[in-house]
Amino acid sequence: MRSLWSVLTTRGRAFMGSGAVLVLAGVIFGFRDLTRFGVLLVALPIISAVLVRTRKTRMRIERHTHPERISVGQDAHVTLSFENVSSATTPIFLAEERLDYVLGDRPRFVVGRIPSGRVRAIDYAVRSHLRGRHHLGPLGVQVQDPFGLANRNAVLEGTADLIVLPAVHPLSSNRQPSAGVGSEGEQAQLISLHGEDDVTIREYRDGDDLRRIHWPATARTGDLMVRQEDRPAQRRAVVIIDPRPSAHGGTGASSSFEWAVTAAASVAVHLCDSGYAVHLVCAETVETSRAAETMTPDEILDVLAVATTRDDTGEDEILRAGQALASAGGFLVAIVGPSGRDVTSRVASLRQPGTTGLALVLDARSFGTTDAEEAEPHVDALRLAGWRAVAVQRDEDVAHAWAVLTAATVGGSR
Repeated sequence: MRSLWSVLTTRGRAFMGSGAVLVLAGVIFGFRDLTRFGVLLVALPIISAVLVRTRKTRMRIERHTHPERISVGQDAHVTLSFENVSSATTPIFLAEERLDYVLGDRPRFVVGRIPSGRVRAIDYAVRSHLRGRHHLGPLGVQVQDPFGLANRNAVLEGTADLIVLPAVHPLSSNRQPSAGVGSEGEQAQLISLHGEDDVTIREYRDGDDLRRIHWPATARTGDLMVRQEDRPAQRRAVVIIDPRPSAHGGTGASSSFEWAVTAAASVAVHLCDSGYAVHLVCAETVETSRAAETMTPDEILDVLAVATTRDDTGEDEILRAGQALASAGGFLVAIVGPSGRDVTSRVASLRQPGTTGLALVLDARSFGTTDAEEAEPHVDALRLAGWRAVAVQRDEDVAHAWAVLTAATVGGSR
């Protein structure tokens, strides 16, 4: 009886209570019709509870997300497919999809009867203002009798993941000269000292320019060999993100770390589109040993989608990984916070003579941390080491900060 009582709704319990009172009153005052009506009020909730508890159905749930990877602020459409794998038709039920809170309100919908072996699909949309790997499901189901006297709740296991990528801002490739003069007034040229030798030799084909014949290879092989069209050497770039909690300010989507991730995604995609072989150095790539690998824009965005701040003791591994890549030469971009002059000095030492280093120093105070260090001394330290560095405020746009940074002069001010 206790299990049946637990599935009764407020209406069902009210029916039970009212029926018991009417039965008692009918017996005391001798009104048989009143007693019969009371018995009916008591019996209806009991019958409803028994039907709700004993009716068994089995369903298979599948989720399909379109697209599977979205950017912050972009909509994703989810299709829920209900397949009835039992022999009986399912009752009408109320379904509620459980979501991570950043995806918005939980969608609720009424699902009609599904015959055996049939499939019913329902669509809903989600949007996230915060990047990351977010969960869809499990699905909560509520089965209720037609009178609303009893219901039964169940959770259908099974989840899916939705990857929300950081926003990518288009960055201008036009580098306007700064206000300085001479060599100090030239803006940052996005070049590196080391490239890859892409010159290749192949056999002569009809129509090839005879001026491209490679005589040493021809003499060595005995066949006509020609020099392949030279392709531009692929330049290397290293993008470094500071994951230390003490180097960042603010919380949630408005924190300086989220700004850093967005900036890193925008810069990395911009450099890939510009023909650079990009290395991403952050806590996640260092842990998986992927920092030494060149990555595609999609791979970079997937890593940055789940990037998080780490304990302050982890900067040694990140700096060592950055040092190993920077020692081979290349274009450096560092997105760091103003915490620890010794760490800033180590970052400054990553730039090799003759290479270009650009640094975005996040002003953690403007993002909400009042006890953070001032950004300007760290900017000055990087500039003295030959970097082009600027301080970034909370409300500053990534594209504007990049434009100012690429127009900055070595050792100069904004």
